[in-house]
Amino acid sequence: MSSRMVDSPTGIVVLDGESLPVSDVVRLARGTARPVPGTEAMKRVELSWDAARELAASGRVYGRSTGVGANRNESVPSDAAADHGLRLLRSHAGAIGDPLPEREVRAMLAVRANQLLAGGAGLRPTVVTALCEALEAGAYPVVNEFGSVGTGDIAALAQVGLALAGEHPWEGAGEAPEAQPLDNNDALALISSNALTLGQSALALDELRRLVGATQVVAALSLLAMDGSFEAYAEPVHAARRHPGSYAVAARSRYLLGAPERPTPPLGRIQDPYGLRCVPQIHGPAQDAADLLERTIAVEINAAAENPLIRADTALNQSPAAYHHGGFYMAQLALALDHFRLAVTQVARLSTSRLSALNEPAFTRLRPFLADSEAASSGVMILEYAAGAALGDLRAFSAPASLGHAVLSRGVEEQASFASLAARQSLRAVRAYRYVVGCELVAVVRALRQRDLRIDPELPVGRAFDLASSVLDDDAADRPLTGDVEAAAALLDQFNEL
Repeated sequence: MSSRMVDSPTGIVVLDGESLPVSDVVRLARGTARPVPGTEAMKRVELSWDAARELAASGRVYGRSTGVGANRNESVPSDAAADHGLRLLRSHAGAIGDPLPEREVRAMLAVRANQLLAGGAGLRPTVVTALCEALEAGAYPVVNEFGSVGTGDIAALAQVGLALAGEHPWEGAGEAPEAQPLDNNDALALISSNALTLGQSALALDELRRLVGATQVVAALSLLAMDGSFEAYAEPVHAARRHPGSYAVAARSRYLLGAPERPTPPLGRIQDPYGLRCVPQIHGPAQDAADLLERTIAVEINAAAENPLIRADTALNQSPAAYHHGGFYMAQLALALDHFRLAVTQVARLSTSRLSALNEPAFTRLRPFLADSEAASSGVMILEYAAGAALGDLRAFSAPASLGHAVLSRGVEEQASFASLAARQSLRAVRAYRYVVGCELVAVVRALRQRDLRIDPELPVGRAFDLASSVLDDDAADRPLTGDVEAAAALLDQFNEL
């Protein structure tokens, strides 16, 4: 992605540390909205900052008056406390690999600003305003991709901290915020978060969820191209086995196709292949997994999960307290991401099943591989191979990251969730998945054209066919199909608006 934001801000997102939805993280990442910190939330940040400085000055608080990791038992002398914060950021800003795209860094900044507004970090309030200023201006720190194992994005956030302190480069079209005087009360408080992983997860969820929805439209087109039955989508079938996702997918399929809730039995084959018959049962779990992932992300982006957690309960007349804990451990997120990718891979695999069926004269009443009239023409034969290759990548990206293991910092941190890897894999899965479904769309449009089927243009499935037909080449002669698949893959984002 270029260093310039994709869009101009068209709305405001109020960050309150309590109710930020995943969709607004995506908007802020794309630059289509600008953040405003909530007034009450900023008051919580100020109270937390005051409480943290009081606690660090009078007792042992991890990372403020002590070292971190295996150095947790080493005290920091009071005369060295100010330098301790910068030394911590410098030592931890060791992320490696390629610089991340702008939208991923912006998503991280948005998540971290909102988490800080939950009021449990105990760092200076101007850091929050600086993060919001960077998001609004279009400036973002250089952040490298590798450095987290799912127990905190400490390397990436240390790079952000050094950028805020004026010691690390910024990119983007806008001006970087004024340098912040970070000290021992700010450093660990800033980096004790999984904001990068959460931001990447929000982006991956948004893209994959939209692609799964578009795949259902393509599946509906394939049903028509192969004279499939509406019976598999009948309301009584799914009322009898009411998984939420499957029930909703069946209802949407009926809407897309203009099918009744209780269709009449088919006149042709008594049962369709799984690629047509099991769409609700395979798309449904992906929808359920997406809903679970969204709930998990929503909890985390509105959480005060910093270690230690600073509490300033002045309203209850209680003394400030620092709670040392393991709330940074991302087991829920890693498992939800793994679950979602596995479900999405099932959806993509079903697309390749329909693609194979579209090549069969028994289902389409057309020539093998939807070829033209020339002898031994190959038609869309190669699309099965291309889709299979893309599906291979998708399967690799869907390997459960949560099976990973690491023992770090002289054995003090003896477990890791690898949620960070799960988020990266989820983002990488998008491209492969898009190509799989793009191959099916190229084939089904050709089949519908060759059969000269008339689809009601008032139906969503009819509008989808008209849109695809206006973009995809109608030449059925043997020729390279690379451009067709690229065009079809790019169209998928529009299918959810039909």
